[in-house]
Order: sequence, then structure tokens, then C-alpha cells
Amino acid sequence: MPRPTTPLLSKPGIRAAALEIIDRAGLEGLSMRKLATALTVSAPALYFHYPTKEQLLDDVAGEIMEKVDVSAFADGWREGLLGWARSYRAALAEHPNIVPFLAHGPGQRDASLRRADAVHGGLVAAGWPARDATMIGASTKYLVIGAAMGSFSRGFVDDVQVYLDRYPALGDAHRLREHADAVDRDSFEFALLTFVDGLAARLDRAAAGG
Repeated sequence: MPRPTTPLLSKPGIRAAALEIIDRAGLEGLSMRKLATALTVSAPALYFHYPTKEQLLDDVAGEIMEKVDVSAFADGWREGLLGWARSYRAALAEHPNIVPFLAHGPGQRDASLRRADAVHGGLVAAGWPARDATMIGASTKYLVIGAAMGSFSRGFVDDVQVYLDRYPALGDAHRLREHADAVDRDSFEFALLTFVDGLAARLDRAAAGG
């Protein structure tokens, strides 16, 4: 039996190729035409699997969100929040170019909605009022998305002459790029732990009637 001359398409293969383009060229670099070229197929062949680019991006985002772990809520709201935030940031750090799409919210994306349900349910079950649980979930997402959108440390140039004399408090700012990964990681942990510790103190005060 002769082998097919046209490569067989699958949704996972299409998603993988799309994510490769996004990682390399950003969201604006992805089009169905460019994706078809990368897969050596015609654009109509793609539309059979994904009628719109939006549907494709939703599924790509869903695969990324499947890596986000919310299982630690079984051990308590604090452990759950820390585990969710850390795994969320790690998942986005692998594919930072898709973060602006994910920042729009879950829409009808099942992977995202299941995690939102687990986070909100875990917080409410631990004693947080529903409104507070909503704000905690939103605040944590702001922290994660902000950390994933770009590097604080890489925003500074490594030329000490830029900072000498004019910006005396930034005398060591030229060193930030060299240690960007560690500074950005530790800054995220500092903000996350400060946030969660503050929440714990707030919950304790509420339980004590304060």
C-alpha cells in the first residue's frame, strides 16, 4: 500500500507546532498560513481540526494550564495557594509569549475553569468568605501573571556609567542582569510569601473576632 504523500495531521501535532511558533515569534507571529507552512500542509487542512485561530490558542493554553498543580489544597489553603502560584509561574515561564493570551481569563477553557474551581473551593472550605476567596484568587493571578510577563532585573542595563552620579541609589543596578534569574525567582518568592503570611494573619484576626 503506497504511503500517503500528505503528512497526517493531529490536534496534538498542530498544537505543538503552533506553540513552537509562539515561543519563537510571539502571538503576533502565529497565523494559520504560517502554521500550515510549518506543517507542510494546506491551510484548509488545518481548518478541519481548528476552524479558528482562537480555538487553537484556547487548546494550546489549555495544555499549558494542565501543568498547573492545585492538588496541595488538600493539605490546607496556605499550602494550596503556594503550590498553585509556584506551579502556575513555572508553567508560564516555559512559554512567556503566550502569557498575554492567558491573561485575558479562562473563558470556557476547561483546564483553567477546573483549577479556578479548585482554588476557590479550597479557600472557601478553609473558612474564607466567598468574596475574599475571589479576591485572593485574583490577587494571586495578578502576582503570577506580572512575574511571567517580563523580567524586572533584565530591564536594567549592565553599564555602570548609566547610574553613576545621576542615580546614586542605583549604584549596583548594573549587576542585576547578571543575576536576573535568581533575583526574579527570589523576588517572586518574597512577594508570594509576604502575601500569604499577611492572609494568614488576617484570617487569624477574623477567627479571634478582631
